[in-house]
Amino acid sequence: MKSLLKNLGLLLMLAGVITLIVGAFTGNVDNNAILGGSAAAIVIGLVSYIIINKRIAD
Repeated sequence: MKSLLKNLGLLLMLAGVITLIVGAFTGNVDNNAILGGSAAAIVIGLVSYIIINKRIAD
C-alpha cells in the first residue's frame, strides 16, 4: 500500500500525459476541457509526488 501511495503522483502525471497524447491523435487539441484537465492532472500529480515523498520515508 505504501508503494502505491508513493507512486500516486507519478500515476496522475502519467494519466495527464496519456490524455494529451490521445487528444493529439484524435485531433482534439483545441478542446480546452481536455487541455485544462490534463494540465491540472500533471500539476496535481507533481505536487502530490513531492509532498507524499517528503512525508513517507523508507
